[in-house]
Amino acid sequence: MTNARFYHAGCPVCVSAEQNLLHLLAPEVKVEVVHLGERPARIAEAEAAGVQSVPALVVGGQVLHINFGAAIADLK
Repeated sequence: MTNARFYHAGCPVCVSAEQNLLHLLAPEVKVEVVHLGERPARIAEAEAAGVQSVPALVVGGQVLHINFGAAIADLK
């Protein structure tokens, strides 16, 4: 099973990406959705993973920045 994390801030761009993208992933991909607006303690984790802006999907150590909702620095 592949694990992934989808980081977002709850903005309209992020919510749209979540609704339109995550259901396209293969069923064996387990996705943890992390709302950084509600869980700011996980911002450092996202940065350590290489996330520079949200929404972003992290899979296998690769960061996929999707559109642009907010810079990670703006969430601090």
